[in-house]
Amino acid sequence: MSDLYNESEQQAPRAGLLLLQALILGLFCLFAVRLWYLQIHRGEDFALKAKENQLRQESVFSPRGLIRDRNGELLAVNEPAYALGIVREDCPDVDRLVHQIAVWTGKDYFALKALYNKNRKRVKPFEPLIVVPDLTFEQLALIETNKLRWPGLEIQYRPRRLYRYGMLLAHVLGYVAEADEEELGARPDLALGDYVGRQGIELMLEDRMRGIKGLTQYEVDVNGRRLKERVLKHPQAGHEISLSLDLELQKLCMDWLAEEAGSVAVMDADTGQLWALATAPSYDSNDFASGLSSDQWAKLRDNPLHPMQNRVIQSVYPPGSIFKHVVAGAGLHYGMIDPNETVFCSGSTKLGRRVFRCWRKGGHGKVDLRRALVESCDVYFYKQGKKLTVDRMSEFAFAAGFGEKTGIRLPHEKAGIIPTKEWKLKRFGESWQGGDNLNMSIGQGYTLVTPLQVVRFFASIANGGKLLKPLLLKDEKTEVQGTLPLDAGALAILRRGLIETVEDAHGTARRLRTKGVVVGGKTGTAQVVRLTDEIKELKDDEIPYRFRDHAWMAAIAEKDGRRFAIACLVEHGLHGGSGAGPVVKAVIDYLFLNKITHKPEEAKAKARAVRALSLKAKEKKPHAD
Repeated sequence: MSDLYNESEQQAPRAGLLLLQALILGLFCLFAVRLWYLQIHRGEDFALKAKENQLRQESVFSPRGLIRDRNGELLAVNEPAYALGIVREDCPDVDRLVHQIAVWTGKDYFALKALYNKNRKRVKPFEPLIVVPDLTFEQLALIETNKLRWPGLEIQYRPRRLYRYGMLLAHVLGYVAEADEEELGARPDLALGDYVGRQGIELMLEDRMRGIKGLTQYEVDVNGRRLKERVLKHPQAGHEISLSLDLELQKLCMDWLAEEAGSVAVMDADTGQLWALATAPSYDSNDFASGLSSDQWAKLRDNPLHPMQNRVIQSVYPPGSIFKHVVAGAGLHYGMIDPNETVFCSGSTKLGRRVFRCWRKGGHGKVDLRRALVESCDVYFYKQGKKLTVDRMSEFAFAAGFGEKTGIRLPHEKAGIIPTKEWKLKRFGESWQGGDNLNMSIGQGYTLVTPLQVVRFFASIANGGKLLKPLLLKDEKTEVQGTLPLDAGALAILRRGLIETVEDAHGTARRLRTKGVVVGGKTGTAQVVRLTDEIKELKDDEIPYRFRDHAWMAAIAEKDGRRFAIACLVEHGLHGGSGAGPVVKAVIDYLFLNKITHKPEEAKAKARAVRALSLKAKEKKPHAD
């Protein structure tokens, strides 16, 4: 028995017991250190995080500043809107929730999921990630009814921009849209879901109009439901602004441009304030504020009449005969035109083998500067342009504000083109020719201007030579940007030429006569393409729409110390007097007689039919002469 059992051999090794005891002690020490780290060293931080899990903060959107016209009429306001978001921290199954949102809203599941995946890195897990920015009332009611059954849903209130007159002021006001990746990256103060100005005044005065967000703190339970809420910081609305525009005058201008493509600019000649800035065709700013669909965008983008383009500042045109006042000013400034000297107009003049024709086939006979301006004699200005050359004409044109931006508070303004010898050589690799001088002298050739430049120039003739910055805000101070290089006598000749163009029996702007108002005007017909002899023989109504000349009318009007300048351009309107003249006459009647004259319905119907035919027909371009 003693051989089978040995007590000494059955005892546990002493080293093993010590090792086990050391391991147990080390484990307790590790727990103790960890407990000290969590409860004492980081206790305050973790307590704060625990509190944050119970208390959350949310930004409160601030309304954009209101926009009014010069008489206080509201143009842009804010209305309540509701967005739908997902709080990832509270949502047990995001895919299932996104699918249910697609069912409720009728939106594509894959598009919603792609939006969620795209923006999830920009939003914290406890913040709502917006997947539907604008809910209809029916969708809102349906989701609210089922909200408690779907943890993680968050309905967020936000003010939505409403443009009360839609298409009427779209090119001036612009629109707002949700900030994109580039804007979010460039501006740290923007957050996902913020709306920013994209065009017009909304873009140019974004910082002034956006306001400051508020902050709300609320308590949630384990299911993410709100229990208590308090406001930490109230939102501050953006600044309200008043435009210099007159809403009723803007309506009148747009009514006369109905079914046309063109623009009207009306400027106070003494302050530079714009009373109207109309462009047609237009678009509805509300479509962008509520979220433009791809079909809507494609329709706007592919429209051949380019309704998104602000024709007053972004479209450039040959000025035609309204440029003759610039050429006359250059001749008077350089002492190369004697107002009493006469030129014989036989209906055409030759330069080498080329024949340059006057608009009146039989000619005007003997004409001096006054009669050349009143009856718009081309031959007179051909000969003056030949003497002046491009150097003097372009120098004076630059001094008159052409060939450069006016500085209006609107984006994407064009400078136009005032050609020089150097410009043509660089642009086409060709030297300046004698015929180029003749074309430039009547506002054709390479010269291109905007309607806003035209109205500023004619305002300077009315106010004594001051080139004023065009102003869109009622509280902006008048800013003189330059002065016409003409003495009082030369300015009086140009001004008198405008007035007699209206008052004289042979004047081309006779339709602008207004009892009790001093009115001056200048018509212009800007050739779009060089036409073949065949097309030249066609009657006006037979000429294809896209080949018809543009119609200009520029005017000044004064009564009881109030002075205005007006410029109207009707694309393919054929003749300045008949195409643009009625628009300018209606503006003068409104400004000085408080009379509203609407465009006749038969005129609208005719314009509508002509435009519809032009858009439908696939016309061939004419050959050059």
